[in-house]
Amino acid sequence: MSRTSAPPPTDAVTPSPDSALTQGLKQRHLSMIALGGVIGAGLFVGSGAGIAAAGPSIVIAYGISGLLVMFVMRMLGEMSAANPASGSFSVHAERAIGPWAGFTAGWAFWVLLCVAVGLEGIGAAQIVTGWLPGTPEWAWVALFMVVFLGTNLAAVKNFGEFEFWFAALKVIAITLFLVLGVLAILGVLPGTDAPGTSNLTGDGGFLPNGSEGFIIGLLASVFAYGGLETVTIAAAESENPVKGVAGAVRTAMWRIAVFYVGSMAVVVTLVPWDDPQVAEVGPFYAMLDHLGIGGAAEIMNVVILVALLSAMNANIYGASRMACSLVARGQGPKRLGRVTSGVPRTAVLCSSVFGFLCVLLSYWRPEDVFPWLLNMIGAVILVVWIFIAVSQLVLRGRLEREAPGRLVVRMWLFPWLTVLALLAMAGIFVLMLGQPDTRDQLMATGALTVVLIATGLVRQRRAGRAERAGEAERAVRD
Repeated sequence: MSRTSAPPPTDAVTPSPDSALTQGLKQRHLSMIALGGVIGAGLFVGSGAGIAAAGPSIVIAYGISGLLVMFVMRMLGEMSAANPASGSFSVHAERAIGPWAGFTAGWAFWVLLCVAVGLEGIGAAQIVTGWLPGTPEWAWVALFMVVFLGTNLAAVKNFGEFEFWFAALKVIAITLFLVLGVLAILGVLPGTDAPGTSNLTGDGGFLPNGSEGFIIGLLASVFAYGGLETVTIAAAESENPVKGVAGAVRTAMWRIAVFYVGSMAVVVTLVPWDDPQVAEVGPFYAMLDHLGIGGAAEIMNVVILVALLSAMNANIYGASRMACSLVARGQGPKRLGRVTSGVPRTAVLCSSVFGFLCVLLSYWRPEDVFPWLLNMIGAVILVVWIFIAVSQLVLRGRLEREAPGRLVVRMWLFPWLTVLALLAMAGIFVLMLGQPDTRDQLMATGALTVVLIATGLVRQRRAGRAERAGEAERAVRD
C-alpha cells in the first residue's frame, strides 16, 4: 500500500470495546489542560537563569522562542485536528515519513516524559523538605509517584479532574502576579512608585551581556515551553477531539504572549536584572519580595509545587498514551499496549518506572542527580519539533488533495513559515553546540536519537521483509 493511500492508523490495540481508550475527558478538562499546560516550573524557576544572562532582552528572547513554539503548535494542531490520535506527532511522522520516524519521535518523547517525571518529583520533594526539614527527600518522591500512579491507573476522567484543578490554580496564580505587576508598573499599587524604564535601560542597558548573554537567554527560553504537546495527546480521549485541538491551538498565541512574554516584561521592568534573587530563588519570588509582599517565598513555593505536581501527573499520562499508541502500530512489545476498562494500565506502570528509579537515585546521589537527568533529555523536544515540521510539510499537500474538509486548522503562510521554523530549529542546534552548558545535552540527545533511528530502520526493514514473505506465501497458495 502506498504512503498516500494509507488510512489513518488506529490507536486501539484490538477492535473490542474493552481494549479501546475511552473518551472520558470533557471539554472543560481539555480547555484547562491547554490553558495551564504552558505554565510550568520552567517559567517559574528556569526563567531566572535566562534573565541573569540576557538582562531585559530576555523579553525579546521569549518573544522569538514563543513565536517558534506558536508555529510548531499550529503545525501540530493542523495534523491533530485532521487525524486525532493519542500518538499525536508520532502517528503523523509515521504517516508522513515512515514507520522509523514514528518510532523515533514516539520513543524519544516517551523517554523525555519519563525522565521529566523523575525530575519533577525530585524538585517537588526539595520544596517539601524545605518546609519539613529532616524528612527524607526520597520518601516524598515515592509518595508523589504513588499518588499519580494511582490517578493514572484509574479512569481518564480522574486525570482530567486533577489537571483541571492544578491548571486552575496555576492560571489564578499567574494572573494575580501579572495584575500586581502591572499595577506596580503604573504606580497605583499601594506603597510602590512607578519604576519607569530605569531597570530596562540601567545597569548595562537592555543588552547588558551582549550577544552571548542573549543567546544563553534564548536557549533557556526555548526549553521553558515544554509540555504544550500534551493537549494534542489528551484530545484523542475527549468528547470532541477536533474541537478541542482547534480551540487549544487557536488560543496558543495569546496564552504564550500573556503568560511568558508578559510575565518576563513585568519582572524586568520592576526588578533589576542583576538582583541575585532573580537567579537564586526565581524571578517571581524576587518581584513579590521587591514589592514588599509578605510571605513571598512561601507563596511562590506553593505555586511551584503545584506546577511540578501538575507536570508529573500530565507526563505520566502523556507517556502512557504515547507508549500505547506505539504498540498499537507495531512499534513496541504487545503486552505494553494492553488496555483495561479504557486505561492502558501496563503502559502507565512502565512509564512510571523511571520515576520510582529516581527515588533510589535521590537516596544514593541526592547532590548531583538533578543535573545528570537534565542533561539526559536536554534537546529531545527539539528533535520532536523537527519531526512535527517535516511531517506537516508532507501531510499538508496530501490532505489538500485527498480530504480538504479535514483542514479545520491551517498553518499560516504554508509552506514558508514551516520552512522558516525548521531553519530556526537548525539554528538553535548550532547555538547549543557553541555553549558549554548545552553542548553536553545536545550530545546526549544526539546519541539517543541515532540509536532510536537505527532501531526504527531495522524494525521497518524486518517488517517489510515479513510482509513481502507473507505476500509471496499467499500468492503460492492462490
